[in-house]
Amino acid sequence: MHCASESIAVAVLAGGEGVRIGGGKPWRMLAGVPLVVRAVAAARGWSGDVVVVGRDPAQVGALDVPFLVDAPGVEGPMAGLAAALRHAKDAGHGALLAIPCDSPFLPGDLVERLRAGMTAEAGAALAASGGRLHPACALWRVRSFFRLGSYLATGRRSLRGFAEHVGYTQVAWPDAPVDPFLNINSADDLARAEALLR
Repeated sequence: MHCASESIAVAVLAGGEGVRIGGGKPWRMLAGVPLVVRAVAAARGWSGDVVVVGRDPAQVGALDVPFLVDAPGVEGPMAGLAAALRHAKDAGHGALLAIPCDSPFLPGDLVERLRAGMTAEAGAALAASGGRLHPACALWRVRSFFRLGSYLATGRRSLRGFAEHVGYTQVAWPDAPVDPFLNINSADDLARAEALLR
């Protein structure tokens, strides 16, 4: 089935520690709005089925969307993706869009272009900009869920490694005047994003 006709779920990945920004990254304020709230608002533009995924519901507090706990026994962002793929599969979707909670400038045409760029054979379409791949911002075919076990058995845990495992296409966006995949890892990044919003 071609991805264009498939329903999608959207998962906001919010499981990172946010050490470089002093912790509590999902609730860091950007122009008066928490990063995770901005991400959920963007996600709702792409699907009626939006979830937030993380290590602990306390990380994201009270949001009016379902919270999924990271898949047990898996480290890093793969834990969030594994939980989200299971959710999308159980809900009967054909694809899952995963986005990070700390990228406030995601392009409005994200789903449309990732869908268009995904070949029939590929298990995922990954966003790219400025010559860099952004594996945390990708459209995954739900059938990829069934390849999780074989990937985790290799000992690898990276999103990029999993994309290689299921086969992926890359869809590039320009990174000027603003990189739409700018993510916020430090106080400097937050200040820069505030300036860009002004």
